[in-house]
Amino acid sequence: MSRPDSSATPASRASNADSLIDYPCQFPIKVMGHRAEGFVEAITSIVLRFDPAFNPASVELRDSSTGKYRGITLTIMATSRQQLDDLYRALSGHPMVKVVL
Repeated sequence: MSRPDSSATPASRASNADSLIDYPCQFPIKVMGHRAEGFVEAITSIVLRFDPAFNPASVELRDSSTGKYRGITLTIMATSRQQLDDLYRALSGHPMVKVVL
């Protein structure tokens, strides 16, 4: 059993242990909402604020079996936990969005 690095602070050890993602990396995000005019464009514009290099042509769309809802999969270049947290908050706060995964 190895001992924790004694030079690291407790906060930095906790931060490193909590992260399961090696940044930067490609990171898929799924957004679901009502199938409505402008939904895809609204979500794409939010994502571009957090990843300016995001390619809107890479968006994957899936409609529910009833056609009432639309799922959008967007793969971004995640650069930090803060970026992902901020993006999830922005997406979740949009009135057209029901769920962000």
